[in-house]
Amino acid sequence: MMGDNRHNSADSRYWGFVPEDHIVGKAVFVWLSLDKDKSLADGKIRWNKLFRVPR
Repeated sequence: MMGDNRHNSADSRYWGFVPEDHIVGKAVFVWLSLDKDKSLADGKIRWNKLFRVPR
């Protein structure tokens, strides 16, 4: 997970993976889904997945 102040904070790129036993909640919906292989002009945002319940 990337922090909102990424240039002045240590996010998951610094700390690494979170151990599974440290996760105390669960996702209730997808807020934003991006296709890493596309640009914004070519459909990077996957509109059909926004605000959906994750499987």
